[in-house]
Amino acid sequence: MLAAVHKKSSVIIFYRDLAPSDQDNASNDDRGSRTFVARASRVFNVAQVDGFTVPELQTSVDRIDPCEAAEALIACTHVKISIGGDRAFYNRMSDQITMPDRTRFIGTKSSSPTEAWYSTLLHELTHWSGAEHRMARTFGERFGDDAYAMEEMVAELGAAFLCGDLGITVEPRPDHADYIGHWLRILKADRKAIFAAASAANKASEFLMTFSQTQQREAA
Repeated sequence: MLAAVHKKSSVIIFYRDLAPSDQDNASNDDRGSRTFVARASRVFNVAQVDGFTVPELQTSVDRIDPCEAAEALIACTHVKISIGGDRAFYNRMSDQITMPDRTRFIGTKSSSPTEAWYSTLLHELTHWSGAEHRMARTFGERFGDDAYAMEEMVAELGAAFLCGDLGITVEPRPDHADYIGHWLRILKADRKAIFAAASAANKASEFLMTFSQTQQREAA
């Protein structure tokens, strides 16, 4: 049983938001406004507690197996990649990709950490390919407000194509299908949307693959 060492505890104050029923019981004159009640509690630092050992922090593990073909392609594009935060995205204004730290990719039932890392990065790289000074990818009035959904489908399909071309994933993955299916539901009014997205994704993947192909020819 844990027992506190004979040292002074520290007092902390926290505020509890009363539920509506509690507020009614507390006061009938101020209904509809939020009421907070201060509570005090005495706490000890872990160093003041006998028999308690602070658990060791797990060391972050990089589970990604480097794919030489993918790394070569990414290097050839000279894309700016910033590592940090908890989400991946392409910023058109700065023309830069932001990726979470590699250690955050631990895999799922349908993908390994390596597949998750590269498919996410290649998804953002496909977005990068659509910049105005590259492929200038737009979808015009046909899709209007749904242009964002179209671009997301293009990016995910592009990532799937590139994963196949680079040998990262040979078989289609369920997570690609789930993601594409989400955007297809938004575009359900246009039955040809998936074909338009697939065509644009194929052009994007071919455009990106030319970077490494050009370097290979120059090195030969």
